[in-house]
Amino acid sequence: MTDISTPHPTGDPTTRPASLPAAVLWDMDGTLVDTEPYWMAEEHALVAEFGGTWSDEHAHNLIGNALIDSAHYIQRHGGVTLPAEEIIDRLTAGVVRRIADEVPWRPGARELLFALHDAGVPCALVTMSYRAMAEAILAGLPGEFFRFLVTGDEVTRGKPHPEPYLKAAGLLGVRPGDCVAIEDSLTGIASAEAAGVPLLAVEHLVPVPAHPGRTVARTLEGWTVHDLGRLAGR
Repeated sequence: MTDISTPHPTGDPTTRPASLPAAVLWDMDGTLVDTEPYWMAEEHALVAEFGGTWSDEHAHNLIGNALIDSAHYIQRHGGVTLPAEEIIDRLTAGVVRRIADEVPWRPGARELLFALHDAGVPCALVTMSYRAMAEAILAGLPGEFFRFLVTGDEVTRGKPHPEPYLKAAGLLGVRPGDCVAIEDSLTGIASAEAAGVPLLAVEHLVPVPAHPGRTVARTLEGWTVHDLGRLAGR
């Protein structure tokens, strides 16, 4: 896996067809993989351990959030008295254990990722999960498909702030407006849009309202690299 601390040049963009996006910036949980049920199960178990109650509404409120924000929410609403970083460690460890049994890829996600790789379109992963979890998931891929990882433990301000997407575009050496972001959560969508990245919103657990310039799909099945290029105005 490439170290995100050192920018990786994308090479001469003229070697790729002009109809393709300069890069694709992928969210992970709920977009590339369907790990949200894993997170929710771990949240329920942790809150129950401390004698609290947890609801699907609470769980849905955390989708796409920076983990530190989610940990503080769990402290406030779930009665968990652990330090925030320990909450993050407990949840992440539980999800990683579940991933070891099965990586639940979202429909069409791997196929589109492979097609982008074959077409020479660079990709970055932009996730609020921590690096250890992201690497555990990507270990299930047959090769290196992401030039960089931008993870929740390696940014100053997480989604919905634009920093994660701006950082990913900067590491790839491309303009945000020439990329396409793929997101499922309202928090992630807000982050990408604030960064000026054209967006494909893949509606999953949370409804995505219509908005000018926003493209919404139910899954990634049937999407092509040229479809993404049109979103970037290529």
